[in-house]
Amino acid sequence: MKLTVVGCSGSFPSADSACSSYLVEAEGFRMLLDMGNGALGELQRHVGLYDLDAVLLSHLHADHCIDMCGYFVARYYRHDGGPASAIPVYGPDGTERRLNIAYGDVPDEKCMSEVFDFRTLEPGSFRLGPFSITTDLVSHPVEAYGFRIEHGGSVLAYSGDTGPCPALQGLAEDADLFLCEASFTDGKEDIPDLHLNGREAGQAATRAGAARLVLTHIPPWTNPSVNLRDAQGAYDGPVELAKAGAVYEL
Repeated sequence: MKLTVVGCSGSFPSADSACSSYLVEAEGFRMLLDMGNGALGELQRHVGLYDLDAVLLSHLHADHCIDMCGYFVARYYRHDGGPASAIPVYGPDGTERRLNIAYGDVPDEKCMSEVFDFRTLEPGSFRLGPFSITTDLVSHPVEAYGFRIEHGGSVLAYSGDTGPCPALQGLAEDADLFLCEASFTDGKEDIPDLHLNGREAGQAATRAGAARLVLTHIPPWTNPSVNLRDAQGAYDGPVELAKAGAVYEL
């Protein structure tokens, strides 16, 4: 299983990275987790526009899904050969409506479903290509999911956006790599059910017994070195900051 960080900035793109988007590949199957602001452009550095096999959207905040509007244009108005065939797009209830509203001028209310096969996420497990995927609700102001992705005995866990919650331990239990958000700074922001800070991300990785922690979704106004230090103080395993273009082999 191969993970490529397409974008990892939180809330809005930074000078160095698009917003949340992560490419996961195995056995020739290409799956994208989230497609936030700026991700569609960066994605083309790693894979062709029409080579994705599926998209999973953790939740419907713009920094995790808004570039799906541009991706609709690329697939629906494809200049050569007509619209691309529909690929599975998993997201919270109302994903199709949310993207239609965000785009604002679709030819008709069902045209997105011609290129996106919308499927509604709910807690549980399912197969997608070569992957076994487990989803669970996490703590965020909107319906939001974290993911546990398994293939060939390896486990990738992705927190999505969340405050501290019990679901993280189950999703990340014994994960080979835990891709965990760390948006807040310990001692600075204290807003329940919204985001984690570096210390909380480290604590979540420790409780889950994850083998490796990668901090992501750090907004441009947050000092990443502070969050890295705080995570290292709460977690004894290897921990690093996500960077656009980074590749991990699991």
